[in-house]
Amino acid sequence: MTTHRAEFHLASPEDTAQLAVRLGAELRAGDCVLLSGGIGAGKSHFARALILSRLAEPEDVPSPTFTLVQTYDLLDGELWHADLYRLSDVNHIIELGLLDAMQSAITLIEWPDRLADLTPRNALHIEIGDAARDDTRTLNMNATDERWARVIEALQT
Repeated sequence: MTTHRAEFHLASPEDTAQLAVRLGAELRAGDCVLLSGGIGAGKSHFARALILSRLAEPEDVPSPTFTLVQTYDLLDGELWHADLYRLSDVNHIIELGLLDAMQSAITLIEWPDRLADLTPRNALHIEIGDAARDDTRTLNMNATDERWARVIEALQT
C-alpha cells in the first residue's frame, strides 16, 4: 500500500487559509479529512476557511468544541465539522451520526485520535505543527487511498 504525502510550509494564517480553500475545492461527498495538532495549532482556522469557501452564502462558522458537530448545507450536499476533543466515549460517535456522515457528506474531524478503531481507512490525514516563534506552520498531509494522490499532487503545484 502506497502512502501519498506532502509537506507544506505556511508563512501566515492567510497561507493556511489559502491551502484550506484549495483543498475545499477538491472535496466531494464521502471525503473525510482528519485534522490533528495541538491546541492552538490552527485546526479550526483551517476548517473555517475551508467551510466558508464551500458555502453559497457566508455564515458564522463557530468551532464545534462544545456542540461537538456543526453541519452545513452546500450546493452539492452536506459538510460536517466535528471537534472530538471533549468526547469521552467512542460510542458517542455513532450516536452523533458521524459514521453515517463519513459515508454521505464531507467530514472535517478535529482530534481524530478519539475515533480509535472507527477511523476511516480512506481519510486524508492532516497534521498541523504548532508555531515555534511566529505564525508559521508546517502542515503534513498523508493518505493511503488512491483518491488522494491526485489531490495532494494538485495542492503541491
